[in-house]
Parts: sequence; structure tokens; C-alpha cells
Amino acid sequence: MEVDPIRDTKKIAAIREVLRAGGKNGIRNEVMFTMGINSSLRISDLLSLTIGDVVDKSGTVAKDIALKERKTGKLKRIPLNKAIRDVLTEYINSLGEVDPNMPLFQSRQGSSPICRWRARQILSLAGEMVGLKRIGTHSLRKTFGYHVYQKTGGNLGLVQKLLNHASSADTLRYIGIDKEQMDNTYLELNL
Repeated sequence: MEVDPIRDTKKIAAIREVLRAGGKNGIRNEVMFTMGINSSLRISDLLSLTIGDVVDKSGTVAKDIALKERKTGKLKRIPLNKAIRDVLTEYINSLGEVDPNMPLFQSRQGSSPICRWRARQILSLAGEMVGLKRIGTHSLRKTFGYHVYQKTGGNLGLVQKLLNHASSADTLRYIGIDKEQMDNTYLELNL
């Protein structure tokens, strides 16, 4: 199923609330969502993070993370913004004593991360609860790209670089900027 970016910031806030209210794993799921929409990480890279990847030696949430992307093999450093750091700090504190090698997004077994299928299920259900139908794991990265594009006044080159896309046309299609939106831009300009 093709998924969409989450364009409406009120829907983003509503999904956070739904995830937070989701019982024992609510904060874990909120962290996954928040990191996903704020980092440009693919879900495979996000789910492979360990506690040690996001916490420094003193036990404080790191200012950035560095990883080798599974799909591209490229090294990537991502600064952690306030939204990520705030919810991540709360989550790490809620875990108590932790092993740095422990998965950040633990499954029920605890020794392995939740799987991609489970992450998609969590996000899809939260999306449905706030009235969004085409939401999944890929929506996180698409949402990041869409909002960067909007906040930078349509800086497609920046979005393309952040997402490691080879083609600007692919980036536009990926973040859901379609012909109608481009036409509206021309019609609304009126200089």
C-alpha cells in the first residue's frame, strides 16, 4: 500500500497523543514516531538504533546520532532537535537502568527491536484513530521531507540531499507534491 506524508500538524499532534495513551509501550511508540518525522531516517535504520546510539557516556541523551545507512551504506550524522530530545529523555528515564546495547525500540522479548511489520501496525492504527487512512512506516520519512520542503519555501535541493535521493522528480513525488499543488503555486503567486 502506498502511504502519504502527514501534512497537517494538528494530525501529527493527535497521533502523538494517541501513541502516548497507548499503554505500557505508548512512550516508546511516541519516540519512534517523533524520531521518524524529525530525522529522515528510514524505518530499518530507526528500528536498529540502540540505547548507546542515542545516549552519551554520562547517560544523557546525545546531541546527535551517527549511523551507517543500511540501504545506501552512507555514513549519516543527524542532530537531535528539541522535540526528539525531550521525548527521548523522558523515555530513557522511564526505562531505569539500561544496557547501551539494548534496542531503543524493544519488542516484548526485550532483547530484539520491534519488527518493521509491528511498527507499521502501530502507526497505521494511530493514523486511523485520527482519521488518516494511508499511514505507515514510510509516512514518517515522507512527513519529514514534506515539512522540510514547506518550511524552507520549497527548497527541493535541500530535501533531496537530506533524503539522499538521486532525482528531484522522485523527491517531489515521494513527499507528495503533485501537479495540483504545483499549479496552485503558480496561480497564487501573482507578483
